[in-house]
Amino acid sequence: MRRSRSLSLDDITAYVKKNVGVFHENRLRSLQGLKLNSVIPRKNPYLFKAKHILSANDFVKLILDAHLSSQEETIFGDFLEGLSIHVCSKVYGGRKSSAEGIDLELEKGGNRYIVAIKSGPNWGNSSQIRKMREDFKRAKKIIRTSAPSTADENIVAVNGCCYGRDSSPDKGDYFKLCGQRYWEFISGRCDLFTTIIEPLGAKAKEKNEKFVRAYSRMINKFTASFIRDFCIDGRINWEGIVKFNSAVERSDI
Repeated sequence: MRRSRSLSLDDITAYVKKNVGVFHENRLRSLQGLKLNSVIPRKNPYLFKAKHILSANDFVKLILDAHLSSQEETIFGDFLEGLSIHVCSKVYGGRKSSAEGIDLELEKGGNRYIVAIKSGPNWGNSSQIRKMREDFKRAKKIIRTSAPSTADENIVAVNGCCYGRDSSPDKGDYFKLCGQRYWEFISGRCDLFTTIIEPLGAKAKEKNEKFVRAYSRMINKFTASFIRDFCIDGRINWEGIVKFNSAVERSDI
């Protein structure tokens, strides 16, 4: 069994500062690659009408912000997964899993842990949680086949959530560890969940200013296009938006 090692906070800081730039780059790339006509079909036009949106600029800003929010959550989730694997590799020899739906594997305390990493505790609906449970069962079966001497009770499934809380971590067939519990589980440090917040700000002001400039240009470009294609005499053409969003292509009938 591999012995755990103490975690160097200097190493964690260096990793965060080196890799958080990838989040900012991907965030900017996601913005720059957007097309107005690809965003509108993904959003609910009835919701925006119900919110009494009258301005082209307000409409564009709402749909763009909604799109970017979901994109950023995904992009930053990838960063946190990478950080988790890096931390765990330093302390427990954790590694990226090759099993479907499993992100991290590690051994400690005589147990083998399989971990599905999510950003926060409210990440999925009932069917998505069921899928995770099936992934855990499949991964356990593969481990037992490759290592027959491994007992079922020594393979522990964990849903690790990088932030938030869950007051009932024992879910029966897996454990849900959130926030402080999760970071302590993969690092052995009860303070890691607060320690990692500071280096995340490395060059954040500089990177965010670049993003804001690109965002402002995109708002202006999208607003001009929206006025041209979806406004009549200065008014939003809601019927035109709904048709563009939802009408059946005649060739599909």
